[in-house]
Amino acid sequence: MKTVTVKIYQFAELSDKAKETALNELRDINVDGRWWDCTYDDAKEIGLKITSFDLDRNRHAKGKFLLAANEVAQNILNEHGESCETYKTASSFMEDWQPVFNDYMDAESERYESKKAEDELTEMEDNFLNSLLEDYSIMLQREYEHLIEDKAIIETIEANDYHFTEEGKLY
Repeated sequence: MKTVTVKIYQFAELSDKAKETALNELRDINVDGRWWDCTYDDAKEIGLKITSFDLDRNRHAKGKFLLAANEVAQNILNEHGESCETYKTASSFMEDWQPVFNDYMDAESERYESKKAEDELTEMEDNFLNSLLEDYSIMLQREYEHLIEDKAIIETIEANDYHFTEEGKLY
């Protein structure tokens, strides 16, 4: 049997080169799991189910409404701040959608329950869904980029009290 003594270091004690090695080896530490769950949960709370997404060059999200489009929009207006892109998207949708819907429901309007108004409402709702999915895909992309930044990785290292060899390898 042989006993080996290894000197270990906290991240802050490493040389710049060893820090770089540690960061590169742990680049995926914050995204090695279901990091997107909070964003999915946020979408679900307003009535949108995100079914899949992709990042980078093919950035997109796919999903469907769990509620009527106007209910989703109202949930966003009630729950998301005015500076949020989803709020702006929902506000714009409601401004365009509500007058058409009012005409569609008004028995005295020439557009009352008309196929043309119905088609227009459906198109607005489809466009709203696509715009919301675009907003969420941007949020997911930004969250991912934040999680793989050096600052976020260092926060995770320090919060978990990780130790390293002199070369920057996780001990």
